[in-house]
Amino acid sequence: MRILFMCTANSCRSILSEALFNHLAPQGIEAVSAGSFPKGQVLPRSLTTLQQAGICIDGLHSKGNDAFKDSPPDIVITVCDRAAGEACPVYFGPALKSHWGLEDPSEVTGDEAAIDAAFRSTLVRIERRCQAFLALPFGRLGRDERQRELDRIGTL
Repeated sequence: MRILFMCTANSCRSILSEALFNHLAPQGIEAVSAGSFPKGQVLPRSLTTLQQAGICIDGLHSKGNDAFKDSPPDIVITVCDRAAGEACPVYFGPALKSHWGLEDPSEVTGDEAAIDAAFRSTLVRIERRCQAFLALPFGRLGRDERQRELDRIGTL
């Protein structure tokens, strides 16, 4: 199963989600990430936050959703409000789509401690959602039930 985490720039929230999901996921389930208008680079603080949490950052890079044109995901999860309103590319076909909105920690202002806290808090929220996702009995859920569960997780 392949999960695509999407946001606009693919430099923060979707990158954090991809890395944390893959850190937790068993073999056979993979997360990737993309942006509708990729920034072309990952925010250094995103990478630092992941490293401080003991999460591998190898291979993380900012890319557009066309990177998955030939290998579409099974599930597309938008993690920022701007991407939530955008239409998923047609080549994602029958992929389930859900929105797990997250406030952008890169927009937090203040001292270093406040910004670090925002990034850590975002990572904790992503972890809670990823754990709930990975606990789902996908083999026993029909498509509509999967959709309802994905949408419910987005409220956690």
